[in-house]
Amino acid sequence: MSDFYGNTNEHRWYIVQTYSGYEKKVVESLKERITKLEVSDRITDIRIPEQMKTYIKDGKTIQKKVKLFPSYLLVNMALDEQTWFCVRHTPGVSGFVGSGNHPIPLTPKEAEDILNKIAPAEKPKMEIKFSVGDMVQAKTGPFANMAGPVVSIDEDKAKIKYLVEIFGRETEAEADYVDLERI
Repeated sequence: MSDFYGNTNEHRWYIVQTYSGYEKKVVESLKERITKLEVSDRITDIRIPEQMKTYIKDGKTIQKKVKLFPSYLLVNMALDEQTWFCVRHTPGVSGFVGSGNHPIPLTPKEAEDILNKIAPAEKPKMEIKFSVGDMVQAKTGPFANMAGPVVSIDEDKAKIKYLVEIFGRETEAEADYVDLERI
């Protein structure tokens, strides 16, 4: 197996598959094994690919971590027999992503894309459950109880523009996402 590992000093990101729902438990167990087997210089980072999502439910803002790839972890390591053994034989790990017993590292571009998605965002994005064309009705404000179709959505500001009829003419109105309901 040592021929496969090649340059043991090169740290790369690998994807490790875990049993469903065991990601956090595997991270804890793996950290203990890294210390016990003294490979902390070769296994340097373990991440659960999660992202903070912001939802609005019943008018309340709720932040929740959502797994991007359930049952998978990212492990940054210099692959050799000892580091492979440490990760592969951690309770809850079902294997590496790769070909047979040969883990295949992520390309630098793949790793960068995933890490950018799981990095803590400066400002959480609202998940808006409306689409252009949906019929909405204002719950409050000057256009309360007036309905019309959504014409545009500004996700960054959580604002929605929709059409309402005033004096027989369609007029564009803008409201916060939380002030509208789908009809």
